[in-house]
Amino acid sequence: MTGMETLRGSLLLAGGGLFDPNFRRAVVLVAEHGEEGALGLVLNRPATIRVQDAAPLLAGLVEPEAPLFFGGPVQREAVLVLAEFSEAALADRPVVGSIGFADPDLEPDLVQGIIRARVFAGYAGWGPGQLEGEMGESAWIVEPARPDDVFSPDPERLWMSVLRRKGGEYRMLSLMPDDPSSN
Repeated sequence: MTGMETLRGSLLLAGGGLFDPNFRRAVVLVAEHGEEGALGLVLNRPATIRVQDAAPLLAGLVEPEAPLFFGGPVQREAVLVLAEFSEAALADRPVVGSIGFADPDLEPDLVQGIIRARVFAGYAGWGPGQLEGEMGESAWIVEPARPDDVFSPDPERLWMSVLRRKGGEYRMLSLMPDDPSSN
């Protein structure tokens, strides 16, 4: 890549000035990033529908009662499975460490290698140079992804918790009200 190293395996945290409702306070795991653009999954948007109701064939991959997650505004009808595998080589497309995409039409022998998984509807996507442009406008804050971020038990608080972990000025940002004009 020219001008910027790949952000694959990083978290993008929405900056305080990003008001697009699709990404306000979003935490996006960058799964692909190259000259042709970028693809990510919003990690902190659980839906009110359960995986067992939306995609019953995938229900066995997740905890009982697990929600479906909205991965982003692009192709919301697309189903993506993000999983932590016992071996990184089992991932259909690795993202970070032993976390990667699993084929939604999983082979039975690959199911054994999944430690934990989440099911997403849709994804976030950027065309060539688009993410780099947004980075130049300080729309996103970058932080290395950790497995526990990807599978946070409290996804609605993920934006705040990662900013607090980052410390300094980001700790203050984590305290910002959802609507700053209400102060």
